[in-house]
Amino acid sequence: MSADLSQGFETLASRAEPALKAAVLAQALPYLRQYAGATILVKYGGHAMGAGHASAGDPFAADVVLLQQVGIKPIVVHGGGPQIGQMLERLGIRSRFVDGLRVTDRATMEIVEMVLSGTINKQLVAAINAAGGCAIGLSGKDGELIRARKLRRDGDDLGFVGEPERVDGRVLATFRASDLIPVIAPVGVGADGATYNINADTVAGAVAAAVNAKRFLLLTDVAGVLDADRRLIPELTAAEARRLVADGTISGGMIPKVETCLEAVEGGVEAAVILDGRVPHAILLELFTEGAGTLIRRG
Repeated sequence: MSADLSQGFETLASRAEPALKAAVLAQALPYLRQYAGATILVKYGGHAMGAGHASAGDPFAADVVLLQQVGIKPIVVHGGGPQIGQMLERLGIRSRFVDGLRVTDRATMEIVEMVLSGTINKQLVAAINAAGGCAIGLSGKDGELIRARKLRRDGDDLGFVGEPERVDGRVLATFRASDLIPVIAPVGVGADGATYNINADTVAGAVAAAVNAKRFLLLTDVAGVLDADRRLIPELTAAEARRLVADGTISGGMIPKVETCLEAVEGGVEAAVILDGRVPHAILLELFTEGAGTLIRRG
């Protein structure tokens, strides 16, 4: 290829790129209108974080800021199971699990709170702020945002493991009226003042219902719900999802995620989506294109 022809291709490519960007923005306009002013609850899982921590330049943080800039009200709930496990291992503390829940004694609870509220939460807040947003870190203990009750499994005492008893949406309404982006660690407080470790998916679904979110995005490390041939199912009604659980198509760790989504939509969320948070810009792909995961509606 001659130098002149090569240069011509480069010129065409440079001219096409802005046009392509403009076309993408134009195609996103109907979605932008659909979500303008809406609350979007995003659950960012410990597995979806990939490297295990959030940092400046994180695409997730930039995407959250973009949502706010186009008039959407994002709320982030994060997990941190892998990071908690790493810290406990470093400290020589062995973990025991019952139905996927970490048995949490008082010493372990201190580590859990330190990792969730003191490390991951502040990393996410810093990453969002570095991307141009204004985030504020919370746990369920702040303002008694999440009142927890002790959780048991088949008579087993799990220690300081809880489940949401009540989510005070008034606390988050204060932030909705401002430009602050709440980032919530899944730690709750009991009626007796005790601190409880709560499954982050469960917290995210409960918060989404409490604020009547338009979308609950559950970011994890799988593409979504798969059918019997391992193909992604783009959309399900609640009845269809229950039928797939009953016949075994939905199994293993996907069952509690689907159940969390069902509880959220039954609690008033318009739709919940399970999608792969490891995919760059997964949030934007889900909200501003034809979708990227499995969307679950009430009916």
